Amino acid sequence: MTSTPQTDETSATEPQASTRRTSVTKRGGGDPGARGRTTIADGVVEKIAGLAARDVDGVHAMGSGLSRTFGAVRERVPGGGGKTSGVTRGVKAEVGEVQTALDLEIVVDYGVSIADVARDVRENVVAAVERMTGLEVVEVNIAVSDVKLPEEEEEESETRLQ
Repeated sequence: MTSTPQTDETSATEPQASTRRTSVTKRGGGDPGARGRTTIADGVVEKIAGLAARDVDGVHAMGSGLSRTFGAVRERVPGGGGKTSGVTRGVKAEVGEVQTALDLEIVVDYGVSIADVARDVRENVVAAVERMTGLEVVEVNIAVSDVKLPEEEEEESETRLQ
């Protein structure tokens, strides 16, 4: 029997792997993104939820009539919170380390399905809060405090002008 020399085709075409290893000492250990703690204030979650709820068709306003009135006054007072205080009107958040629960008070437009608006608000709020904060939204309770009638809008604009 004659033996034929065999060639390793892969070694001729591919670069040789380096056998030299370097020793690296890790400081702090683990992923740098996991070092430390992030806390999110209730007000941050309330703003996100308030903006997300207002984006839903059929939501006329947030909060009860009384809270909207006080909020409008607060916005006009220097140091009263300005426009950002209106964002959280009608929103209450309880924020834990990994979960949050929300209570929303909304005013819906006349003629819309309240059940559909409430479902859409929940979906939008949950998506926005979870995407932006990483918190799990365990519940979104919605209280519909009023229905805005078309003729009520005209009456309000007339009283504002006086």
